[in-house]
Amino acid sequence: MLLVLSPSKALNFAEPPIQAAVTTPELKDDIAILAERAKRLRPFELKRMMSISDDLARLNRDRFQAFDAASDDGLQAIFAFNGDVYRGLQGRTLDKAGLKWAQDHIRILSGLYGLLRPLDVIQPYRLEMGVRLKTRRGNSLYDFWGDRIAQALNGAGEGHKHHQIVNLASQEYFGGVDEKALNWPVITCRFLEEKDGEARVISFFAKVARGLMARYAADTKAKTAEDLKSFDYGGYSFRPEQSTDHDWVFQRPQPPPARR
Repeated sequence: MLLVLSPSKALNFAEPPIQAAVTTPELKDDIAILAERAKRLRPFELKRMMSISDDLARLNRDRFQAFDAASDDGLQAIFAFNGDVYRGLQGRTLDKAGLKWAQDHIRILSGLYGLLRPLDVIQPYRLEMGVRLKTRRGNSLYDFWGDRIAQALNGAGEGHKHHQIVNLASQEYFGGVDEKALNWPVITCRFLEEKDGEARVISFFAKVARGLMARYAADTKAKTAEDLKSFDYGGYSFRPEQSTDHDWVFQRPQPPPARR
C-alpha cells in the first residue's frame, strides 16, 4: 500500500528534532531539466504564472537561481514541508520507526521533483503542479511529467504485498499521475464536515485531515487500505453508506470556530 500526498507551499528549513536518514529524489534527470527551464523565468513571469506578489516572485526567482539539482544540500521533504497537510502529519514528531514506515509507504507529489519519498532531500522552491510552464515536452507540467510519476509509483510498490494506492492528494496534484499507466487500483479519500444536517468539504479541514490520516497510518503501521477505515483522528469516522469501492468518505461534526 502507498499513500500519496500533495506538497506544501509553506516551508520550514529549521533543523529537525531527530536525526534521520537522507535519500536522493529518484527522478533527478527530469528534475535537472525542469530546474534549468525554471532558472530562465523572470520575476514578472513567475508572478503571472503562479499569481503571486512581486516579493514572492523575486524570492522564487532567487531560489531557482540557487537551485542545484546535483547537490545533496537541503532538508528531508517530510521535515521541510509545513502547510496544512503537514500540520496534520506532524512529521517532526515521528519517531524512527514511524519515519521508516513513512519512507516505505508515503509518497509526495511535486511540480518540481515529480515524486518524493519522505526522506528525500529538497531545496527551497515553489512550483505548483497546475501551472502552465512550456517545456520541450508540452505546455504544462502535466505534459512534462507524462507517465513518469505513475511509473515511479509502480516501482515504489514493488515488494509490497498489498497493491493499493490511497490518494490523499489534491485534484491539482493527483492530476499529475497518469492513472492509465498505474498498475494498482486507486482509492480516493474525502473528508466532510457536518453542520445543520449538511455535510461538505471545507478545504482547510480537508487538507489537515489528509495529513492526519497519513499520521494515523504511520502510528498504526497500517498494512492495507482496509486498515484505514478505522481512522478516527480529529473525530472523523468512515461512512460506508456514502462510500464506494474507490471513493471513501470520512465525516465528523464541524468544529466550532477557533477562539481568538
